[in-house]
Amino acid sequence: MSTEQPTEKELLKTVLEPLLEDFQYWFERSRNLLESEQMSFFSHQEQAQLLERIIRCQKEVQTSQMLFKATDGSAGIDSKMLLPWHQLVAECWNVAQKWRETKNQSDRILPES
Repeated sequence: MSTEQPTEKELLKTVLEPLLEDFQYWFERSRNLLESEQMSFFSHQEQAQLLERIIRCQKEVQTSQMLFKATDGSAGIDSKMLLPWHQLVAECWNVAQKWRETKNQSDRILPES
């Protein structure tokens, strides 16, 4: 069993790089949903505001990814930046779940042709 600890750069590459990719994945999925569907449980303004937050965070994550790559994986990200992204992803998951539940309920109500 090796007792050698990974370097900070190796740790950042192992943890941070996939985390940033995950943020981009979930923000893109949520953005696509919000741009293609009107959520009955949101007003137009609420949905637009959530979409704006997602787009802003996508840009922040993209900037962080570019910085990470430009520094060859040497630049980290302050945890103060990560927390709001995590919270927004969790909010996006909740919206997607609520959307699926709402859609399933309306599918059950509609008679089959």
